[in-house]
Amino acid sequence: MRVVLGIESSCDETAAALVREDRTVLAQRIASQDEVHRPYGGVVPEIAARAHAERLAPLIAATLADAGMTLADVDAVAATAGPGLIGGVMVGLVSAKALAMASDKPLIAVNHLEGHALSPRLADASLAYPYLLLLVSGGHCQVLEVQGLGRYRRLATTIDDALGEAFDKTAKILGLGYPGGPAVEKLARDGDAKKVRLPRPLLGSEEPHFSFAGLKSAVMRAKQNQGDYSDADIAASFQQAALDCVIDRTRRAMAAAGDMTALVVAGGVAANQAIRAGLEKLAAEHDLPFVAPPLALCTDNAAMIGWAGMERLMSHDFAPDPLDIAARPRWPLDPDAAPVRGAGVKA
Repeated sequence: MRVVLGIESSCDETAAALVREDRTVLAQRIASQDEVHRPYGGVVPEIAARAHAERLAPLIAATLADAGMTLADVDAVAATAGPGLIGGVMVGLVSAKALAMASDKPLIAVNHLEGHALSPRLADASLAYPYLLLLVSGGHCQVLEVQGLGRYRRLATTIDDALGEAFDKTAKILGLGYPGGPAVEKLARDGDAKKVRLPRPLLGSEEPHFSFAGLKSAVMRAKQNQGDYSDADIAASFQQAALDCVIDRTRRAMAAAGDMTALVVAGGVAANQAIRAGLEKLAAEHDLPFVAPPLALCTDNAAMIGWAGMERLMSHDFAPDPLDIAARPRWPLDPDAAPVRGAGVKA
């Protein structure tokens, strides 16, 4: 069976994986940069790029060794080519180019968002196209029809901040450190979600898009003017407000979608158990299966990049990418999507 080496370096996780066409992850290594960025309360792009450059080559070598393989046993090299922090993306893509050229293997430049979009298919062989995808992470918040490999229709996007960014900023406001999402979720378990009145941006709007900047600002004001409520109450109220927005906006997007096989969530925020539970209930309302990848495939990882490369490699019209393909800081899955009213470049 064919094997693809996947490389991921779009943000603050340096990762390599070997994925076989039967969906077996033969080996995977991830070098986290949490400790490096924790003093700054977020990812510093220059520090992230330097860490990728230092760690990636030995990480790839260790991943091959874990599987008892060499580069000669690999059928293609897939790497994130965007979107992401351009310094880190360049480190991974240049490394993949060098390996592909040295071993005379095909290079597959993967859209990081496509890696997330296809990650549920790595974990669940029964998930068939087309499916409705909620992609929620630190940099992205979108609802897409995944119609097939390379075929995506964007139904909704954020007009300002992504949900993962709002979680991280809330954690920073509450002094919870970095990464923020898991810390906010943990603290919220001890709080009262009805204690702090927070807004639900765009709730009930005709357009299905997301907005979290106002919610983030409201959390800041709640902390600055803290009354008879705890930080846990703020965390719980924030998470409930975010969940209400996600469910309302996704429900609105579903109304504009065609026939889908499942409601799927992917991306780092997909690890949040409250959001998973809310989406599972929403899927049941529409008589759809709910699919979420294992937690290890929610955050940035190389297995999803390797699998996206494998789907390309197995396609009937596969063609390798040229060695001069450029890294891209922005790379929409649906380049033909209409601009969103009020949105900036993030959308």
